[in-house]
Order: sequence, then structure tokens, then C-alpha cells
Amino acid sequence: MYHCRLLIPRTRGPSMLSYFAVKHIHMGAAVLSIVLFLLRGTLLLRHEGAVLPRWLRILPHLNDTVLLVAAITLLVLAGLNPLVTPWVAAKIVLLLAYILLGTLALKPRLSLARRRQAFLAAVAVVLLIVRIAATHSVWPF
Repeated sequence: MYHCRLLIPRTRGPSMLSYFAVKHIHMGAAVLSIVLFLLRGTLLLRHEGAVLPRWLRILPHLNDTVLLVAAITLLVLAGLNPLVTPWVAAKIVLLLAYILLGTLALKPRLSLARRRQAFLAAVAVVLLIVRIAATHSVWPF
């Protein structure tokens, strides 16, 4: 059984330890994902035609895979259904918007001005995702 407000197992034991371990992996991967996006965006948007080093093109994909697997594991451990949990559904919808905006911001097919706009919008969306994750509320204010 889980306490709904805090989303932690009520019992002590392996499931509680697993939940907290996965939660910390998820939060760490989320922070790293944001930092890597900000770094890539800053490097690519400062100069037209900039090329990222290989590690900075590969690491974000590996980290985002860890982030996604941890998120799905947390949903299973906490027994949450995104279809009936509004804040989880909001995070998923905003994640899709963030991916779209981030893709537009980092791909050179748009003008530099449009890519900068997409980058700023993606940063705003990711801040909203973090806010929703911290408050478990779809209302940001």
C-alpha cells in the first residue's frame, strides 16, 4: 500500500529502498538531462554552424534512456496510472512538448532566431515539468 500524497511505500523493506533508489536515479538523470540540454543549446546557439563533440552528442541519449526507464519503474513501484493521475499525465504531455521544442532548438534547419525561441520555450517547459514533479499539482502557481 502506498501513501498517495508522498507516493512512498508505507511498509519498510526492499520495496521502499527500491523506490527511493530509483527516485534518486530519476532525479539525478533529470538534472543531468537539463544540464546537458542547456550546454548543447548554449554551444549550438552561440555560433551558426557549430559542431558538438562526439561525447556531447551521445551522452544525452544514454542519460535520457536511464531517465525514461527510471520514470516507468517509479510509476510501477508507486502504482500510478498516468491516465487517472493528472500531474503524471501533465508531465508526459509537457515532456512531448519539450522534446519537440528541444529538437527544433538543436537542429540547424531553422534560422538562428527561431532556434533561440524554441530553446527558450523548451527551457520554460522543462521548468514547468520540474515544478509539477515537485508539487504533484498541474497548477504551476
